[in-house]
Amino acid sequence: MTLTVIIVNYNVKYYLEQCLHSLVPALECVDAQVYVVDNNSTDGSIEYLEPLFPGVHFISSLHNIGFAKANNLAIRQTESDYVLLLNPDTLVAENTIRESIEFMNRHPDAGGLGVQMLNADGTKALESRRGLPSPMVAFYKMTGLCRRFPKHPKFGHYYMSNLPWNEPAQIEIISGAYCMLRRTALDKIGLLDESFFMYAEDIDLSCRLLKGGYTNWYIPQRILHYKGESTQKSSFRYVHVFYGAMLTFLKKHYSRKNFLFTIPIKTAIYFKAIVSLFQMLNRRVMISLGFFRPSRHTATTYHFIGEQSTIDHCRIIARNHGLTAHFIKGNNRSMPNGHQDFADQIDTSQPQCVVYDNDAYTNQQILDIFARNPIDNLTMGIYNRQTKRIITINETMN
Repeated sequence: MTLTVIIVNYNVKYYLEQCLHSLVPALECVDAQVYVVDNNSTDGSIEYLEPLFPGVHFISSLHNIGFAKANNLAIRQTESDYVLLLNPDTLVAENTIRESIEFMNRHPDAGGLGVQMLNADGTKALESRRGLPSPMVAFYKMTGLCRRFPKHPKFGHYYMSNLPWNEPAQIEIISGAYCMLRRTALDKIGLLDESFFMYAEDIDLSCRLLKGGYTNWYIPQRILHYKGESTQKSSFRYVHVFYGAMLTFLKKHYSRKNFLFTIPIKTAIYFKAIVSLFQMLNRRVMISLGFFRPSRHTATTYHFIGEQSTIDHCRIIARNHGLTAHFIKGNNRSMPNGHQDFADQIDTSQPQCVVYDNDAYTNQQILDIFARNPIDNLTMGIYNRQTKRIITINETMN
């Protein structure tokens, strides 16, 4: 077996469904198997997806055991040459996995590999290439110096922004959203550290690969990443788990450093956590007292592009959900540039979403069109004829 794809799911069954559909063409001619480990979802994920994907191995955990432990559960059951850790809220381009395997085959010293992740608006996700968060590098990130001076060799190292986007490059940290790993490297350095429940386990694993004598790589193959659709980053639990993971990583890898060397990052972590918690508490108190009202949601305008049968069904969806929508008949032959042909006519002062017929355009073509010229306030959506469902960063509709 060449490859095992492992996806850990928690209450995002429709995003996972789209991800699994995207894997069908992406795994064509690849000797591969797919494992889904469900962390005790309450949305009926297993019951819904298992009949639809009989070739996928589903593991249903009785508890939410965390990201690291769930991945390890599947890794231990398989013996493939490579393992791909993949987030459920992703869409994989048709050539991405095959190109990843070929690159790993050509670079036997590569322990892991990541790809170019796109945000829903087509911009490149900075998390695609990251440097080791040493105490000072993490300090520069958390104090805003990284954002202010992204190209600076020291201040901007967290996102390695000096690297070109269109060429393969050695990096230090691979994102767990798409992380291809060499099995022999895992056998040498060990699996994911289960002391990390969520967050920082990809940083720890990447760090151990480098310490084990391997190289980590970025290649310019694309996926769409909705960036944690199931994560409520405004919750107390997120703040507790995220900053706790950062402290665990610091203690594990930098405990032997001089105490004064670790003070800046520890100070920044505690300060950031306290500020985040204070902001959430203040917001809740102000809302409860009636001094603050959340801003009203601005309705999104939708632009549907696809074959006539898709357009006809999307009209029904738009009517049933009261959407403001425009419909354009087209495909990759009649409209190879997609929405870019009429982008100057779109009013981006308000939220806009272009929904592509997944049969009229390949995943690769959709991602390429958006990446060519990202536009503020304009995001992508996908309509899949098999599911008759529209998936966007904010909604799932059928």
